[in-house]
Amino acid sequence: MKALMLFLISLVISSFNSIDNSYLGFNESAANYDIRIVDFQQLQPLLQINNDTIYVVNFWATWCGPCIKEIPYFEQLGNEYKNKKLKILMVSLDMADDLESRVIPFMKKNNMKNEVIILDDHQSNRWIPLVDEKWTGAIPATLIYGNGFREFYPKEFTFSELDEILKPLFTN
Repeated sequence: MKALMLFLISLVISSFNSIDNSYLGFNESAANYDIRIVDFQQLQPLLQINNDTIYVVNFWATWCGPCIKEIPYFEQLGNEYKNKKLKILMVSLDMADDLESRVIPFMKKNNMKNEVIILDDHQSNRWIPLVDEKWTGAIPATLIYGNGFREFYPKEFTFSELDEILKPLFTN
């Protein structure tokens, strides 16, 4: 009986060592990246911050060709506006399980510096219209807001298009 109890206790303890920490937003090989895995309830406050900063929130995925094409433009935007009150948030719609195998290698390969989070919320029919009531869920899509401005763009961007939208927001 004691042997059985010891076996069960050791089994429980060993299972704690294999708990998936990805829900905490980190794991060993992701340690150099601050990639949070969030649900929409955690993301939603980031879509409505009211201060003196302009926010660019891009919805993308590693499997989306048009998304991949525009990623360098968001990186360039971060560099060009680094002295401005601009915050760029790249919301990956990749599966949370793909953090190690797809998202981090993609970020390394593309030298991504902008903040990346993974939206892990399978109730997309519920949260998509909360981002924008006209959004179909197609990506890439970008929300730009701040200082009384709020526009949602369900399209692929070039750098010049992004720059054209943002420049007037910083001339005040």
